[in-house]
Amino acid sequence: MPKHGKRYQDATKQVDRTIQYEPLEAVELLKKLANAKFDETVEVAVRLGVDPRHADQQIRGAMVLPHGTGKTRTVLVFAKGDKAKEAEEAGADFVGAEDMVEKIQKEGWLGFEVAIATPDMMGTVGRLGRILGPRGLMPNPKTGTVTFDVAQAVQEVKAGKIEYRVDKAGNIHAPIGKASFDNQKLAENLKALVEQLIRVKPAAAKGQYIKGVTVSTTMGPGIKVNAQKITA
Repeated sequence: MPKHGKRYQDATKQVDRTIQYEPLEAVELLKKLANAKFDETVEVAVRLGVDPRHADQQIRGAMVLPHGTGKTRTVLVFAKGDKAKEAEEAGADFVGAEDMVEKIQKEGWLGFEVAIATPDMMGTVGRLGRILGPRGLMPNPKTGTVTFDVAQAVQEVKAGKIEYRVDKAGNIHAPIGKASFDNQKLAENLKALVEQLIRVKPAAAKGQYIKGVTVSTTMGPGIKVNAQKITA
C-alpha cells in the first residue's frame, strides 16, 4: 500500500468515516480540505447494485453537467466536407479524415482528449481501435460521439460533457467540477449525475441500486455522502 503524505493524513483526521454527510456539508468539507497548489478536480464515486459481468447490467453514457467541469477539453473530429466545416465552426480543436487517422497510426499522435466521428467515417476510424480503445478515446454512439450532428457534439464537450461507465466492481467514477466552484454548483452537478444514473438503471438490476456515494478532490480523502439526500 502506498503511504500518504502528512497533508493527506491531516485531512483524513477531519473526516468522520462513520457517517454519511449531507451533500452541502460534504462539499463544504472537501473544499476546506482542498489545499493543494492547484485547483483540484472534484470527483465522485458511485457504488451501484449491478453485476457488470452481465450485458444487461452494463451502464455507459454521457451527460452535460449543469455547471460544467471547469475544464475545457481538446476535441478531435473525424469528418469530411460540410461536416468538417461544421465541426471547425463549432470550435473543434482538430478536424480531419484519413489524414488524421494516418497521423495517429504512423506518428502515434494523441494530442486530444475527446474524439468525435460522423458515422460514415467509422469504417476508417475503426482501424484505430487498438490505439484509441484502451485509452477510452474511441468514438462511441452510446456516448454521443458518433453522430452527424457534430456541431452539437463539439459544443456539448466544450460545455462540460462527461462520460460515465461502470467498472468491473460496479462503480462509476466521474468529475463534477473544481474545488474553486461554489458549494451550490458542486452540489447541483452531483445531483444531476446521480439522477442521470437513476434514469439509466438497468431493468435487470435488483435490490438496492445506489449503494454508496463518495466525493473527493484530486489530493484529498473520500467523504461519504447520504445518497437519499442528494436527490431530495
